[in-house]
Amino acid sequence: MMLPEFLTIDAIRAAYAAGTTPLQLMEEVIARRDALADRAVFITETPAETLRAEARALMARGPEGLPLYGIPFAVKDNIDVAGLPTTAACPAYAYPATADATTVARLRAAGAIVIGKTNLDQFATGLNGTRSPYGAPRCVFDAAYVSGGSSSGSAVAVASGLCPFALGTDTAGSGRVPAMFNNLVGLKPTPGLVPNTGAVPACRSIDVITIFAGTVAEAAEVRRIMEGYDPADPFSRMAAPVALPARPRIGVLTGAEKNFYGNAEIAAAYDAACARAEALGATLVPFDYAPFREAASLLYDGPWVAERLAAVEEFLGSHAEDFDPTVRRIIEGARGKTAVEAFRGLYRLNALRQQVAPVWEAVDMLMLPTSPTRHTVADMLADPIGKNSAFGLYTNFANLLGYAAIAVPGGFGASGLPAGVQLVGPAFSDDALLPFAAALHHAAACGMGRSRGAPVPAPETRVPEGWLVIAAVGAHLSGMALNHELTGPGGLHLETTRTAPGYRLYSLPGTAPPKPGMVFDPGFAGNGIELELWALPPAAFGAFVARIPAPLGIGKVTLADGREVSCFLAEAHAIAGAEDITAFGGWRAWRASL
Repeated sequence: MMLPEFLTIDAIRAAYAAGTTPLQLMEEVIARRDALADRAVFITETPAETLRAEARALMARGPEGLPLYGIPFAVKDNIDVAGLPTTAACPAYAYPATADATTVARLRAAGAIVIGKTNLDQFATGLNGTRSPYGAPRCVFDAAYVSGGSSSGSAVAVASGLCPFALGTDTAGSGRVPAMFNNLVGLKPTPGLVPNTGAVPACRSIDVITIFAGTVAEAAEVRRIMEGYDPADPFSRMAAPVALPARPRIGVLTGAEKNFYGNAEIAAAYDAACARAEALGATLVPFDYAPFREAASLLYDGPWVAERLAAVEEFLGSHAEDFDPTVRRIIEGARGKTAVEAFRGLYRLNALRQQVAPVWEAVDMLMLPTSPTRHTVADMLADPIGKNSAFGLYTNFANLLGYAAIAVPGGFGASGLPAGVQLVGPAFSDDALLPFAAALHHAAACGMGRSRGAPVPAPETRVPEGWLVIAAVGAHLSGMALNHELTGPGGLHLETTRTAPGYRLYSLPGTAPPKPGMVFDPGFAGNGIELELWALPPAAFGAFVARIPAPLGIGKVTLADGREVSCFLAEAHAIAGAEDITAFGGWRAWRASL
């Protein structure tokens, strides 16, 4: 069995297709886990015999209906896994988990296998990874540097090639900062999209369970399996997908708001990412980060720190000496916060929400450094609060304001250490952020995790399971009058392509807005007609098709590569007297000619 140094879901699927068994795969994972030099990554490892037993059970069942069949993953140790203790990196707090967290249960039901519980900054309080009695996981590129936190062990487990993905949590940036420091994708869903049931809370109202992975596509695949309303989570929400254009307007930092704490290498990496974004077709729009920065400051300097106290107040009262000193200092700083302060903080946050609203009129997403700087373990221990706070400069605001975000690798500097950027979008723009995030990662050409040379797959938008694909040829194309009927229900733009030869395109008279009609002419050669492929959820697809007016309808069209997809077609009588515009190659070119 030959597996790459960096494990991906696709690589494991390919190995299974070539004859490898889940049991053989688990033996490889056990060997890699045993050989890992950084012994601070795991707090509790799933016993080797348990992994073998789970692999055998999967083999007996077979892969049908299991999208994550035999895929190993790690879980941050503030998320419950049945049969393993949950410690939140505090031995005195530990309890045996009797049930899986909702997210873990959904992943295991899809065939995935938990290989262990990973280290974290105690009670998920920190962005650096050093605040744990179980040790400090290190950056996979230089052990002198912090791994990032609080989801430290999860990031290092993936970056080291032990598993293709791992779960973290993110309140202030804990699912994104470790991604940058270890050359990974860190996907942070919109708060409420993924249930928190079975996770030890940090700030219960804004906590988010996150995914570390090698690619955007694989992180998104995992998120789609985990997401969905859970009535057991009081903060769970039904998704209301938001669409974004394929060529987005991206808000970028300017002036004094470009603060890298003197780290010229990360500053240069941010500028390079901005240049890549422009080359990919984005329009860069400078914006004022100041109100976002003020919102970020509320997380620790405002009353929200009281939520951390609320999560562990009773335990802190009887076990204060069992806390990491820095974590204790932060949480005890909430003592004396009043309900009046909480309401004032809420009022200020909502005022800032109104203040930043015009930014979202001018941009579709923000692109920010994931962290503006990095630090060694020694420097962090010498100044644990000051150095840590710098890491959250551009991450702390996202959950307070209810946004979606995804961190992607951004290349390496002369130091040999990675940099990265994050895309931040409105609530429930989770799927809409993916295509551009994937394109940025691919363009950076910096590999995945510890494997800097690992080829990053070309960006693609994967169709979620159960969704249906439809081809648009006219007024529903991107930027056209009816495109909102695809984007409104959260449709995903997959690609722009062409039909096979033999199709003709006509401009239908008397239609408002103007529409084309496409028909198949078996005696016609031609060069095909340009179209766009979109994916829709099943309910949205049905509602969409029901609205199509005569003389248009849905039929099967053959693409240039031989695939068959559902597409708009015109009834034959509709083209009588209509202008043949086939020579223009597509509706967009025809409209441009006018």
